Amino acid sequence: MRRIGILAGVGSMMLAAGLAGCASKPSSPSAASGRVVAFAAASLKPAFTQISAQFKAQNPGSNVEFEFAGSSELATQLTQGATADVFASADTAQMDTVAKAGLLSGNPTNFASNTLVIVTAPGNPKKVESFADLARPGLGVVICQKPVPCGSASQRVEDSTGVHLNPVSEELSVTDVLNKVTSGQADAGLVYVTDAHSAGNKVTTVGFPEAAGAVNVYPIAVLKNAPQPTLAQRFVAMVTGDTGQTILAQSGFAKP
Repeated sequence: MRRIGILAGVGSMMLAAGLAGCASKPSSPSAASGRVVAFAAASLKPAFTQISAQFKAQNPGSNVEFEFAGSSELATQLTQGATADVFASADTAQMDTVAKAGLLSGNPTNFASNTLVIVTAPGNPKKVESFADLARPGLGVVICQKPVPCGSASQRVEDSTGVHLNPVSEELSVTDVLNKVTSGQADAGLVYVTDAHSAGNKVTTVGFPEAAGAVNVYPIAVLKNAPQPTLAQRFVAMVTGDTGQTILAQSGFAKP
């Protein structure tokens, strides 16, 4: 009986020690894990990919899964029931569409802006020097569809200048426009500064002053039914904070 009592005492001491050990190692309030699903404008892909790497480093066990596409396409998916944690749009109009559907958990935050430029094949063989040149007969021009933010911006430039384009193709995202030019399927395209930046020497960039009147502002927001609301807030905070703003600036984005 005495042996059993000793063993019971030892067991109690070990249990107490184990509990004390657990109590001495509280989980860090800054630790977080899980998967954030972010619907983001196609033009954000290079910058957001870099930001997600920093996010995962600061939140071990976390991951960011992106759906990159034209903002109007993403807004339509969300209003039709798609599930995500974060929405980052290339203009305020598409964010407004999602907000009016009651899908945001709070007010969106503007975090960047972007301006249209013309891109051509390297060396600009067709000698495109201005926005008006895009209307030249025989020039194969590609732009975004009107509901897409880059398409809406293009339309605003057309309206302000009176120069109306006759594109050979209208694409669902700005990256599709860029791909048409870099692949040689088009002579010129209207894309953002950031897309020209990411393309590097695959294109020649032609700026035009009228673009200043059609700058797109990018908002970001956590969605109301986000499966990971805490992590979503942290990702938004990184995008709008110093880390995200530095990466966005390096990618060619301007302040909102």
